[in-house]
Amino acid sequence: MLIGVPKEIKVHEYRVGLVPAGIRELQAHGHSVVVEARAGEGIGLSDRDYETAGATVVETAEEVFARAEMIVKVKEPQAEERQRLRAGQTLFTYLHLAPDPEQTRDLIESGATCVAYETVTAPNGSLPLLAPMSEVAGRMSIQAGAQCLEKERGGRGLLLGGVPGVEPARVVILGGGVVGRNAALMAIGMGADVTVIDRNVDVLRHLVDDFGTRIKTAFSTEHVIEDLVAGADLVIGGVLIPGAAAPKLLTEEMIRHMPTGAVVVDVSIDQGGCIETSHPTTHADPTFITHDVVHYCVANMPGAVARTSTFALTNATLPYVVALAEKGFRRALEDDSHLRNGLNIHRGEVTCEGVADSLNYAYVEPMRALAA
Repeated sequence: MLIGVPKEIKVHEYRVGLVPAGIRELQAHGHSVVVEARAGEGIGLSDRDYETAGATVVETAEEVFARAEMIVKVKEPQAEERQRLRAGQTLFTYLHLAPDPEQTRDLIESGATCVAYETVTAPNGSLPLLAPMSEVAGRMSIQAGAQCLEKERGGRGLLLGGVPGVEPARVVILGGGVVGRNAALMAIGMGADVTVIDRNVDVLRHLVDDFGTRIKTAFSTEHVIEDLVAGADLVIGGVLIPGAAAPKLLTEEMIRHMPTGAVVVDVSIDQGGCIETSHPTTHADPTFITHDVVHYCVANMPGAVARTSTFALTNATLPYVVALAEKGFRRALEDDSHLRNGLNIHRGEVTCEGVADSLNYAYVEPMRALAA
């Protein structure tokens, strides 16, 4: 198979779909890779590095899309990229379609087979291709939140961990999954007062097993969220429903009752956000203030630490890229139900139930779509 890796064009997105080690692995399996020039320069990888690994480097994205049978990316295809997709081509990347009707419409019209990293599952029910970026984003959320608490950035003027004789900042984390766990790890390490809210008691038990008395936990109800958020200095939104839009757990009324200069970091913004007052921002302009609360809602947070993120992502995605290339998309998806859960759109049909429900499309079961 001929696999294409274009340069990412989303604002301040420096990650790349494959690193040279991944190119070599695909070469060893008899596949070819075409890479857009300067695709890896944002993480210190030169065109020469890719050529040495066996890739063909071409000057334009148009050539990558025109030649490749499968496109491997990081972020969802931007409007100009979506116009280059064609029927019979496979796209393998993060999509986050539920809050993005324009992208969904364009991918349906392209006729391409679109497999989303974020809905591929593992036998234990986890999301193996979302996990590495959730780990990064969870840790980054505390870094970003700590900076936003500084007075010059609109915050309360608090040091997250306080100092002897001065109490630390109060951090509330919505969701105890991969994002929440990693946010808690960083916040505890910085000396903050940390509470994690989740609706799954087993998740809360595991957090207590891991962190002991350094963490507080609370079962999620509207009353509990309202009460804890009202006294929080920093709130991290890290809830996820795979493939579907994130639930709005933090309402505008709750935001109104937060302290002036408090900060919210909505890590769920890729899926529409779990905070009612959120809207996507970029690394170029990451924050806005609503009701005197600083909102940090960057939709590609891991892009700021692009080198770490790229290598972590390639480690996770490469086995699936190899499987899709070795078997072809149809057999690979038919053979592996967990990879098949990543199929969001196939030849004009929506094959992810969460996306279909969120955007009012007819849902077609993946095996049925593949058989057709």
